[in-house]
Amino acid sequence: MILESRSRLGGVIQTEKIEGCTIEAGPDSFLAVKPAAMDLIRELGMAGDVIGSNDHLRITYVRKGGKLVPLPDGLMMMVPTKILPLVGTGLLSLGTKIRMGLELIRAPKPHTEDQSVADFVREHYGQEAVDYLAEPLLSGIYGGDPRELSVAAVLPRFVELAAKYGSLTRGVLASRAQAPKTTTPAPLFRTLKGGLGQLVEALETSIRGKVTVRQTRVECVERTASGGFRVRADGEWMEADRLIMACEAHSGAALLPAVDGRIAELLGKVGYSSSMTVAVGYDAADFAQPPAGFGFLVPKKERKRLVACTWVGTKFSYRVPEGKIVARCFLGGMEDAGVLKESDEAIAATVEAELREVAGVTAKPKFTRIARWPRSMAQYTVGHTVRQAELEARLGEIAGLHVAGNAYQGIGIPDCIRMGRAAAESILKS
Repeated sequence: MILESRSRLGGVIQTEKIEGCTIEAGPDSFLAVKPAAMDLIRELGMAGDVIGSNDHLRITYVRKGGKLVPLPDGLMMMVPTKILPLVGTGLLSLGTKIRMGLELIRAPKPHTEDQSVADFVREHYGQEAVDYLAEPLLSGIYGGDPRELSVAAVLPRFVELAAKYGSLTRGVLASRAQAPKTTTPAPLFRTLKGGLGQLVEALETSIRGKVTVRQTRVECVERTASGGFRVRADGEWMEADRLIMACEAHSGAALLPAVDGRIAELLGKVGYSSSMTVAVGYDAADFAQPPAGFGFLVPKKERKRLVACTWVGTKFSYRVPEGKIVARCFLGGMEDAGVLKESDEAIAATVEAELREVAGVTAKPKFTRIARWPRSMAQYTVGHTVRQAELEARLGEIAGLHVAGNAYQGIGIPDCIRMGRAAAESILKS
């Protein structure tokens, strides 16, 4: 049985069709390099509906000094791998460029304790790299603050490379040199042609008649004398031998004190940020020039309300018909959760004003869709990996209890699918 507090399945995945445009209220894609999502899509017989991002058009801009400056070519997150684009970029000062060059001769300096992403990046490349690379990039992914996020949890591969090579740049270059050569590189992102809501619909179809789904909110969870669990919802108690908590960690923390107080405490330590997506549709003729690239990021130092914006039709084919332009804007984050409480009219006016300033579009949009996601984006703060190890150890001592979701071992769709599958397989084995 599935107990779902929302009126629909799918969590933050929600797709809508508006005037021929495919609008995602939540995530729009998944990382191609992580296999779990594609494995599930193949099992559901949907591989033919998968499309990749238009990486030949993939330029991301960062707002600096009132202008959009492209991220230099060869940048892997905040790690530069090409000299000439770095030298020519207007995004970074001469001092930061020199520091990035000298980083190539950095010797290994192992850290025994977890660091924040900001401390890690600053140590290698300086504060400007934190402000104009790490902060906007991670705000777009986590809605979080690099001063709080754990580098061991958020960028574990970079930690490994820095420990081995000293220079992060040298480590990334060596890693690339050792990777298998491929003539046709895979797209960075993949999604479904009709939107990720297709995946939810296919899953619902696959379980219909096999699994009972109840739209209800769980009130509490307790152990039974036999070692199982009992769950109360709508005043009714239900018993189960095995239980998967696939909700936000803060919801699990409120439900599990009677099962294990320390597990509830550990779940409560996972912070969350709130986010908002605002999809705005225009006629292409409303723009003097079509927007370039996948979109833009706004660093905290330059930010008003917009955190980032994606030009939907550039990033993915089939999402926006000819003659239309759709901007998918992101607001909120750790320091602006209050925006979720503002009226639709105020939010629409804010987004239109910032798009007018950034993209020069003065026309009123043909449609606006606002989606609010309170406390939905898990924050892997410093010490997350240690807390996660303790959580897994305690869960291992309680037969039949499992957790899955974006609070534990990765925030993306493939990570959540992988954890859900692992929980299910563990139950089947037992």
